[in-house]
Amino acid sequence: MQIENTSAVPQWYVVHTYSGYENKVKANLEKIIENRGLQDYFFEIVVPMIEEIEKKDGKEKTSLKKVFPGYVLIKMIMTDDTWFIVRNTRGATGFVGPGSKPVPLTEEEVYSLGIEQVEYVVDIEVGDSVRVLSGPLESFTGVVEEVNPEKERLRVTVSMFGREVSAEFEFNQVQKLF
Repeated sequence: MQIENTSAVPQWYVVHTYSGYENKVKANLEKIIENRGLQDYFFEIVVPMIEEIEKKDGKEKTSLKKVFPGYVLIKMIMTDDTWFIVRNTRGATGFVGPGSKPVPLTEEEVYSLGIEQVEYVVDIEVGDSVRVLSGPLESFTGVVEEVNPEKERLRVTVSMFGREVSAEFEFNQVQKLF
């Protein structure tokens, strides 16, 4: 099977599966993709899992649980042929979307689900002067007192009405002053 060449950007789609078939659908799809040489159209297939720690009789037991039972997330380039392949994979019942039209996840949804992490490279350190770009303190300047890369936030001391006020900002809310 030849798939027409598209210049489409890969996007995340949600596929509904029979309950308990999530990993089988993932494995079946990966096999089909490899056998048909479709790696240029399928980029990632994910069954989101979360680690849970149960305490029983004073002992901790760690287990993996599905975050969205009955669903598989696929990053792919949508064409008629790739749609057909996914739709006809054993265990998959179809894409999530109105009728038979798959709807890709928005960047915000992908980010909030934690599927793809957007990493900010920040050249800001404690002691640097910054200008606030958005929010209630927009256009104020201040000095960075704390940088938290895990939460992608900074604590900045801003001088306001003759008083020092400490506020927290996201990385994209401030700009380093040189």
